[in-house]
Amino acid sequence: MKKENRNSPTDASPDSMPDSVPDTERVTIDEAGRLVVPARFRRALDIQGRQQLIMGLEGDTIRLRTTSAALARLQAIVRRHRKGSGGVDEFILERRAEAARE
Repeated sequence: MKKENRNSPTDASPDSMPDSVPDTERVTIDEAGRLVVPARFRRALDIQGRQQLIMGLEGDTIRLRTTSAALARLQAIVRRHRKGSGGVDEFILERRAEAARE
């Protein structure tokens, strides 16, 4: 498989380019819609044969994540949203306190 030329992207303007371009490699999708994840990517992420991955569509990008990475990402999102919020129990206690003051 041929490596992409990472020094001359054709679709992005210099202003929209991130500071570091991610490691990329050109792959081909066969007639059945399959693609092969390059061995060096599989080794880097410890992906074994027949392992399930999570695929997501983000704008014009297809992103593959291991299930453990996807779970960690979801847990981080939940933690971010829970900060500063005591949840339902705290909300109910606050409403009861307000009702008692009225």
